[in-house]
Amino acid sequence: MFSTGASLCNSNDRPPTPMIDLEDKSIPIPEYKEKKNEPLQLQKSRLLYQSRKRGMLENGLLLSTFAAKHLQAMDAAQTKLYDRLINLPSNDWDIFYWATGVKPTPKEYDNEIMNMLKDHVKNNNREQRFMQPDLYAKAN
Repeated sequence: MFSTGASLCNSNDRPPTPMIDLEDKSIPIPEYKEKKNEPLQLQKSRLLYQSRKRGMLENGLLLSTFAAKHLQAMDAAQTKLYDRLINLPSNDWDIFYWATGVKPTPKEYDNEIMNMLKDHVKNNNREQRFMQPDLYAKAN
C-alpha cells in the first residue's frame, strides 16, 4: 500500500467543479463575427484549421475529413456557407446531430453544404476516418 502521509490533492479540500448547463442561456457565448473582405484562400486556410480544432473528437474527425475532401473546390458562396455552418451555431453537438440526422437541420443551415456534409457522413465509399488528415500535403 502506498501512502504519502498528507494528501496534496484532497478533493474534499476544494469546492466542487461547477457543471455547465448548455441549455442555460445566462452564460453568454461570444457571438461570431464574420470576417469582411477576407481573401478566399485565407478564408479556406482558416476554415481548414477550424474544421480540425472543434473541441469534440466527433466533429474534429467529421469536419476535418470533409474539409480535406471538399474545401478547396468550393467557390466563394459555398465557402461562406461552410464558414457560417461551423462558426455560427453555439453548440458543436448541434452540427453533429444535424449532419448525422439525429435532429432536423434548421432552415438557416439547410443548404447545399449541409447536404454535402450529410452525404459525407453516410460514407458510402467506406473510407477509414479514424484520424484527421494531414494539415498540409506531404512533399514527395
